[in-house]
Amino acid sequence: MFSNIYCGHLARLTAALVLTAAQLAGAAAEPPLTLERAWQLAEEANPTLKAAQASLAGAEGQLADARGALWNNPQLAAERSRRKVPQPGLESDIQGEWRVEISQTLEIAGQQGYRRGAAEQELAALRETIEETRLQIRAEFEQKFTRVVSLQLRAEMEEGIIGLIQENAAITRKRFEAGEDTKLDNNLAGVELGRARDRLESVRELLIQARAELAATLQLPPDELPAVKGALVVRPEPPYTLEQLLDAAASRPQLRALGYREQAARSRLGLERAAAYPDVTVGLGAGREGPGAARENLIGLSVSVPLPLFRRNAAGIGKASSELAQVEIEKRATTRDTRARVLALWQKLESLRERVRRLDQFVLQQLEENERLSTAAYRVGEIGLMQLLLTTRQVLDTRREVLEAMTDFALTRVELERAAGWVQLR
Repeated sequence: MFSNIYCGHLARLTAALVLTAAQLAGAAAEPPLTLERAWQLAEEANPTLKAAQASLAGAEGQLADARGALWNNPQLAAERSRRKVPQPGLESDIQGEWRVEISQTLEIAGQQGYRRGAAEQELAALRETIEETRLQIRAEFEQKFTRVVSLQLRAEMEEGIIGLIQENAAITRKRFEAGEDTKLDNNLAGVELGRARDRLESVRELLIQARAELAATLQLPPDELPAVKGALVVRPEPPYTLEQLLDAAASRPQLRALGYREQAARSRLGLERAAAYPDVTVGLGAGREGPGAARENLIGLSVSVPLPLFRRNAAGIGKASSELAQVEIEKRATTRDTRARVLALWQKLESLRERVRRLDQFVLQQLEENERLSTAAYRVGEIGLMQLLLTTRQVLDTRREVLEAMTDFALTRVELERAAGWVQLR
C-alpha cells in the first residue's frame, strides 16, 4: 500500500492520505477520531481553557459594579435619644428626640469614567485571551494528532517492508538450499528480516506513547488509547500568501488582548491620578429636639472634604504607570516576535515543500525503478543479495525520509498558522 503512496509525482503525494488507524492489540471499540471531533473534545476537556472561561464571571461582575450610578454607596445614620429636662417645682419632664441623616460620597475628578473604561477593556482582553487559548489548544492538539497519524503511516509502511523482505528471504533460502547462494547470504537475509521486525516494534512503541499523550489531552481514562483517522497533505501551492498571514498576525487574539490591556492600564493610570483629588461627602439630615412646647424640627445639610496634605496617592500612580509601561513593552515585543516567527516559519514551510517534491520526483522514483530491476535480476540470479539489499535499503530509507518530511511539513504548517492566528478552514 505504501509503495503506491510514495510513488508517482507530487500530485499523488499531496492527495489526502486518508487512512483508518492500524489497530494494535486490544484496540478500542470506538470508531477512530477525526481531527474536527478531537478538537471539540479537547476544548471541552482542557483545564486551562475552563479556568480562563471561569474567570469571565469575575470580570463581568467588576464591570457591573463600575457601571453603577455611583461608586460609593450612600450611608444612612439614625439616632434616637431621651432628654430629661428639669422643671422648677415639678418632676423632670422626659422628652424623646430623634435624628436621621443620609450622606453620599461623590467623586469629582472623573473617576467613574476611568473605572468603567478599565473594566470594559479588561473584559474585552479576557475574551481575546480565551480565544487565543482556544487557538493554542487546537494547534497543540493538531500537532499531537499529526504525530499519531504519521506513526500509524510509519507502522503500516514498516509492515509492508517486512512483507517485501520476507519474500526476498524466502527466495534466498530456496537458493541456499539449492546450492546457488552461500550461507552468508542466507544469514544476511535473516538478519535483515529481524531488523525490519525490530523497527516495526519500535514504531509501535512510539505510536503507543503518542496515543497516550493524545488520550491525556482529551482527559480519557488511562487504559483508553484513541485511534485516529487523518491525513498528511502537502499541497503544491499554499492556500494563503505571506502577506495574508502577516495581516492576520497583526490582529491575532493575543495582540488584540494586549491592546485592550494597554487601554485598561491607561484608564487605571487616569483613575489613580484622579484619586489624588479629594472626594466630597454631602449629607442631608432631619430631626426633632427640645422639650415640650419648645420642641424644634431640624433640617440640616453637611459637606465634608478631606484635606490632601500628607498623601497624594503617589504609590497608586507609580504602580499604574509601571503597569502601563510593562504592557506597552510586552505589546511591542510580541508584535515584533510574531512577525519574525511568521517569516521564519514561512521560509521553513516552503523549504519542506520543495524537499518533499524533490524527494518524490527526482529521488524516490529512480530508486523504486532500481528496486524493481534489482528484485527481478536477483530472482533470475543475475545479481547477488548484497546488491539487492543495497538498493532496497536506499528505497526504504528514502520512503522514511519522505514520510518524515511530510510530517515536518504538517507540524510546521500548524505552527505557522498558530503564530499568525490563521483560523480559516483549510
